[in-house]
Amino acid sequence: MFRDQLHLKRISSTALFCMSLILAGCGRITNHPLVKIAKEEVAVNNRSQAMLGQPLTWQGTVTGRANEVDGIGAMQIPVRGPKTTATVIVEGKKFGEEWGVTLLEIRPDNGDEKLSLTADLAMRSGVETPKFDPSATQAPASQTAPPPAEITIDLPPGIPGPE
Repeated sequence: MFRDQLHLKRISSTALFCMSLILAGCGRITNHPLVKIAKEEVAVNNRSQAMLGQPLTWQGTVTGRANEVDGIGAMQIPVRGPKTTATVIVEGKKFGEEWGVTLLEIRPDNGDEKLSLTADLAMRSGVETPKFDPSATQAPASQTAPPPAEITIDLPPGIPGPE
């Protein structure tokens, strides 16, 4: 009997330990800066409010990954509004110590057309993307030394090749 109780305690403590690791991992991704940015934009964006309605409920498990070494992250965040339920997709890249969003969209669970909020977020946050201007004058080339007039290459005798 004592042996069975000890075995049951070991199983219980192992299960508890595994569950705590799983929940701790979920907590880290839930609190990731990309998730925070995405939730803020979806909550204040007029187009997302028109699609989902107000108020929003963020329930369910945030899934995805964020690699701090490579600086690449992608997460899926379940959201519910009075009009529909959806998944918010956020992808980003880490520049220095800050994460920046490269993709933000809402994908309704009912299969309706997705709503891209990437440009809205960039406009609201003031992130500027360089624009190509074909009429802009080209910057003067830097002054480099001209190449030598003549180059001589001396090869050792006996190089194999067709004769």
